[in-house]
Amino acid sequence: MHNNTITSKNNQALIGASFVFISAIAFSTKAIFIKLAYQYPVDAVTLLALRMLLATPFFIVMAVIATKNNTSSSRLSMNDWGSLFALGLGGMYLSSLFDFIGLSYVSAGTERTILFLYPTFVVIITALLAKRPIGKREILALALSYAGIILIAMHDISFSSTSTTVLGAGFILLSALTYACYLVGSSNMLHKIGTQRFTAYTMIIACTACVTHFALTHSVASLKLPMGVYQLGLGMAIVSTILPVILLNAGIRRVGSSKASLIGSIGPVSTILLAAIFLGEPVTFNQIIGTALVLAGVLSISLPTQQQEN
Repeated sequence: MHNNTITSKNNQALIGASFVFISAIAFSTKAIFIKLAYQYPVDAVTLLALRMLLATPFFIVMAVIATKNNTSSSRLSMNDWGSLFALGLGGMYLSSLFDFIGLSYVSAGTERTILFLYPTFVVIITALLAKRPIGKREILALALSYAGIILIAMHDISFSSTSTTVLGAGFILLSALTYACYLVGSSNMLHKIGTQRFTAYTMIIACTACVTHFALTHSVASLKLPMGVYQLGLGMAIVSTILPVILLNAGIRRVGSSKASLIGSIGPVSTILLAAIFLGEPVTFNQIIGTALVLAGVLSISLPTQQQEN
């Protein structure tokens, strides 16, 4: 019986790790879909609104199911809703908008690697809020990560102008920063209402913001797009939005959030490989070393210390 229990736990862990691994790869396809869509006459706001509109029905269903399954009798207060709106707008909406804009200037591989800086931003923001100094481990992580970004920027500059690369990298950095703020600020609400409700609510809020942004800045005629854009938008909604959320939640339940975040570090590598295959983006020595440095920096603050393990 004991051996059967151990085997069952190992199987669940393997299944969970596989879910997270596939989720990371699926999420990394987002940049590929965006870059392919930019080959058509479509801008960032329109493409983002299209992605959110196509994905929102799923999140509405997710919100209804999660609300029905919620065992807590307490209702959300006005302050709770205020927090949800702030996180949905500041985290998901702005982060996505900056990401889509940045991808019109930099390569898909560069985008994913810069976005992967968000754990280092989380460390810095958390330290500032707690009013504590940043430790040697965090400093090493920051040094490795930003050395990697410099190398990757040199890669992009060699294939485009300096000004567009810096502009695009700036937007992606803003995306990583706003997403880090979202993660730091989401802790209390996650514990209060659960992962599924929180994800569904904030995504619905972000979608509403994206559609509103589109309605205020574009005419209905802007939706007269080539069929290829709608096909890519649908692929982005299913493959790089809905599928990763389902698999990640299922994976986290089996292996925990810490292990899931480490498995998710495959994201930048998979994006570079996918970009080389589907977009023909060159893979250079600078990019490989730069990505390795960023991964090393993020892993150095993600892996538990010996004290934490004990």
